[in-house]
Amino acid sequence: MEDYKFLFKVVLVGNAGVGKTCLVRRFTQGLFPPGQGATIGVDFMIKTVEIDGEKVKLQIWDTAGQERFRSITQSYYRSAHALILVYDISCQPTFDCLPDWLREIEEYASNKVLRILVGNKMDREDREIPMHVGEDFAQRHDMYFLETSAKEAENVEKLFMEIAAELMEQARSKELPRYDTNSPTINGRTTSIGDSNCCSKLS
Repeated sequence: MEDYKFLFKVVLVGNAGVGKTCLVRRFTQGLFPPGQGATIGVDFMIKTVEIDGEKVKLQIWDTAGQERFRSITQSYYRSAHALILVYDISCQPTFDCLPDWLREIEEYASNKVLRILVGNKMDREDREIPMHVGEDFAQRHDMYFLETSAKEAENVEKLFMEIAAELMEQARSKELPRYDTNSPTINGRTTSIGDSNCCSKLS
């Protein structure tokens, strides 16, 4: 049996092309895949981290942003402990769609789910959404907020480690809902898994 104290399911949602897959791969594998293609349906990767001497296993689910996959991805909201809603700071339409994504989250996710708004691609110079606009949106909708760059590895580890720490604190205080985190299957087959183990501490 694998040695870990906590197991949490983290789901990334948002429009296609905002960098969800790049965030996941940067955190779990330390890679930035140039020319990353669009996710088909749902994929997930696993990473085990260490916080305050406890091992925490994260199942990180990367969902497709295209409308045609929406009915598939919605089913993954229900058992999520944390939902990361991602937009591209250099693409206004990805920010304009946030209310639609929030409506889905409110409809399908637990009302206790940890919600984080992430403005990705902060390395780009052609910014269209100022940081304070993202912060204001997050504050109005009771969400945590962070800007990241998967390309430059800025704030990516901080994002996932702080989520893990917050979920661990909730679990210890019994505020976290308990879910079955067994891997869902699509067409009778488990979706592809990448396993990356790393111990690091929250600064």
